[in-house]
Amino acid sequence: MSALESPVVVLVSADAEWRVVQAVYPEHEFEATPYGETTLVFIPVGGRLCPTRFLHGGWGKIAAAASAQFSIDRWRPVLLVNLGTCGGIRGRVGRGEIILAESTLVYDIYEQMGDVDEHLAHYATQIDLSWLSGDLPLEIRRSLLVSGDRDLMPGDLAELYERYGAIAADWESGAIAWVAQRNQVRCLILRGVTDLVGEDGGEAYGNIEFFQQATLGIMRRLLESLPGWLRVAGL
Repeated sequence: MSALESPVVVLVSADAEWRVVQAVYPEHEFEATPYGETTLVFIPVGGRLCPTRFLHGGWGKIAAAASAQFSIDRWRPVLLVNLGTCGGIRGRVGRGEIILAESTLVYDIYEQMGDVDEHLAHYATQIDLSWLSGDLPLEIRRSLLVSGDRDLMPGDLAELYERYGAIAADWESGAIAWVAQRNQVRCLILRGVTDLVGEDGGEAYGNIEFFQQATLGIMRRLLESLPGWLRVAGL
């Protein structure tokens, strides 16, 4: 393995999520990339250290796809991890639940010239998790995650659940999973539910402090569990 390579890359998307990474690793040096800061952390796994590259990939599908491909090209990981947050559909998932994405769907594609379902299927991804073995380090809920460059809209909730079985949404996981699959790189997406959205609106809408505080707890839990995920990944 060359000096530029790292067996694991952890992509973190939102600014609030990345601030927790900085707080957890204050002694590390952070370097600039075309997308966001990066740092190398040696994660203890079963008595040895696993070189793990953290990258602030940026929010939204454009930054997520670009930074995922950048990570794969530059560091040649055998595992691409995305740790972050998501919004949940009230009544379908609980605040604080950790979702392990088994599949992703980009739902904000509006095709009016051809087959809508065909275009949605093009960016849908089934994530192969057969390589996970042993006891998982967190209580998780395996589920579909839907992604769009927008927060959950109250008027969309019923269709998202009834049409796709969606229980939660974010802005990036669909793009990250799609890029990883195209590159034949193992992918692990873990997202914690920070806030719930119902027909009357969202808990964090107009109240960013609510999201930031919930993000702090979610990200700390995910980062603390990372050695366990690397263990069950066989790294």
